[in-house]
Amino acid sequence: LEGCEVLIPALKQVIDASSELGVDSFVMGMPHRGRLNVLANVARKPLDQIFAQFDSALELGEEGSGDVKYHLGTYQERLNHASNKTIKISLCANPSHLEAVDPIVQGKTRAEQFYGGDDSGEKSMSILIHGDAAFSGQGVVYETFHLSDLPEYSTHGTIHVVVNNQIGFTTDPRSSRSSPYCTDVARVVGAPIFHVNADDPEAVMHTCKVAAEWRKHWKKDVVIDLVCYRRNGHNEVDNPMFTQPRMYQTIQKHQSVLDLYREMIVSDGTVTRDEYDAEVSKYDQICESAFAEARDQDHQTDKWLDSPWKGFFAKGGTPMSDVPSSGVAKDTLRHIGSAFSIPPADFNIHAGLKRVLGQRADMLSKDMVDWAGGEALAIGSLLMEGMHVRLSGQDVERGTFSHRHHVLHDQKIDRKEYCPLNNLAPDQAKYTVCNSSLSEYGVLGFELGFSMTNPHSLVMWEAQFGDFNNTAQCIIDQFISSGQTKWVRQSGLVLLLPHGYEGMGPEHSSARPERFLQMCSDDCDTIPTPVDGRSLEMQQLHDINWIVANCSTPASYYHILRRQLSLDFRKPLIICTPKSLLRLPEARSSLDEMCEGTHFQRVIRDPTFPKGSASVKRTLFCSGKVYYDLVKERQQVGMESTVAIVRVEQLSPFPFDVVSDVAASFPSASFKWVQEEPKNQGYWQYVQPRFSTALQHSQALTYAGRPASAAPATGSKKTHQNELDNLLHSAFH
Repeated sequence: LEGCEVLIPALKQVIDASSELGVDSFVMGMPHRGRLNVLANVARKPLDQIFAQFDSALELGEEGSGDVKYHLGTYQERLNHASNKTIKISLCANPSHLEAVDPIVQGKTRAEQFYGGDDSGEKSMSILIHGDAAFSGQGVVYETFHLSDLPEYSTHGTIHVVVNNQIGFTTDPRSSRSSPYCTDVARVVGAPIFHVNADDPEAVMHTCKVAAEWRKHWKKDVVIDLVCYRRNGHNEVDNPMFTQPRMYQTIQKHQSVLDLYREMIVSDGTVTRDEYDAEVSKYDQICESAFAEARDQDHQTDKWLDSPWKGFFAKGGTPMSDVPSSGVAKDTLRHIGSAFSIPPADFNIHAGLKRVLGQRADMLSKDMVDWAGGEALAIGSLLMEGMHVRLSGQDVERGTFSHRHHVLHDQKIDRKEYCPLNNLAPDQAKYTVCNSSLSEYGVLGFELGFSMTNPHSLVMWEAQFGDFNNTAQCIIDQFISSGQTKWVRQSGLVLLLPHGYEGMGPEHSSARPERFLQMCSDDCDTIPTPVDGRSLEMQQLHDINWIVANCSTPASYYHILRRQLSLDFRKPLIICTPKSLLRLPEARSSLDEMCEGTHFQRVIRDPTFPKGSASVKRTLFCSGKVYYDLVKERQQVGMESTVAIVRVEQLSPFPFDVVSDVAASFPSASFKWVQEEPKNQGYWQYVQPRFSTALQHSQALTYAGRPASAAPATGSKKTHQNELDNLLHSAFH
């Protein structure tokens, strides 16, 4: 931080001034430069806990692999002496990926405002600290700014503080941006930008006070550009003279801001030199005492948690032994289904949509639902239980494939809308369904931040097509898959990724499930041993870093969504959702599969052979849409009595126990895995070694599917059909 030491009093001034204006909760995000200083002197994290992280002999805690100290977050409650009020400060953990934490901070802030009834951001606010090169160079900054005034994403003003040390690692500004100022990206939302000399602390304090007042009055973003320098290299061993010799010759001769300010206040009589030296000595002694106390510290990971869920994790409580039923009373399901199918009497609904609602009502009269109906029953039942549900993403209100229609639009009155799932019961929780900006990186990060605030809520992000999730790969890799391991941070965030091969080309076919499966933390060679009285299923869910599923029925989808909030811990859930199955008559579920006492089935047995059969000669295992293609092909080739088709709904954690039981029920059968995806993609490389472990290496699992390919799918409809015909033929012959 040397060269921009004024950042610390600047942040404290922003917090002090905002606290005096009524804010009592601050959510912060920043890169690693100056992070330990901010932890100690702004968030006021105890110094002994910080020093303890430098002890190389410190053992890791019981949970996770941990992270380097300058990535860790904290949550602190302390007295603010300016306002004489207790304030909360949360500094979010983040990786080395600069600016990646920005949308997460905004989502967490928005959630605090939502659950606190703070509709205008009077009580909670976000502060983001940036570097000059990253602020102008990282696209997620632009994506985050564009969320700032959207109805369901605004945090009612963020204060951005840019540490503008005029260099990016070794890169000069002329090579790192095309605009005059590093802060020009903020002009896209008309944010005021204050450029201030970081060697003038009084000017910085005044600027920070004005910024806090601006945010309070206008509820808009504001940027403080601290024009400073970096005294040393990028890190402790870096030599900046290699690349910026003239700059660093000047910096070596330049006095620090502390020395400059000391000279000023001593010369004008504000303090004496002895008084100044006494303050410095006093702080040195505080650090020395804390360093001595750090030797007695143990590695308590919860001390670094940035989003504590008070009361959720019962200390010393009995862990849940098995997965509870996720079913709901049939009358409740019928009530939700009815509300979902009938618009208000005074609403001018589109004629085509009226037919859709009529079809829903007709299915419901037979106690049946399609995919949209199963989803609505899951969401509606959680809402009636008091659980907030949030669904966000591109086109989610209607649904990319025009199947959802959670927001109805009056055809004659502009902006007159009706959300059926917000009209189920007087005491229900609110349902937030919102179309997002055309962003994956920023919006997924926002929803992850939102999910970190309240464990008793279901937060879902849906990609327009599953293929587009890779635009948010940084959030997926650095935060979602590894957040609990690195930072002890749990999240129940759900990713809905439309996936399926219907001949729509290489960018509209695959959610890349192989990538999510590759990042799963389970061991392909070991079946876990349950502890603390848990069942194997519960133990696997507890231990895994995230859950990956490809549901084939509305009931399966309904149960897995409800299961997210029924456990005594939270895990991210990745679902490959269907496209063509949304309207397939065979892909419907009975309410009997969703009522009280029913559960999510990790594996769905062949209904023709529910208990297995010695007459079956081949058992096909598959996941997702291809099941319906296989059933149709089996009928056409006349093998209904000799081939069983089993669906693996939950791929990870892998259902070793159920697969073993199913295999044992077909003693005369060979086993084959069938998938639509190319052999080097999809599920094959994940399931093959786990099947071998489940079967105790007694029998081989063979493969039927598309051959290995660089692209996920062909762009030719004819080639697609030929490939499908070939994989179906391979499955049965």
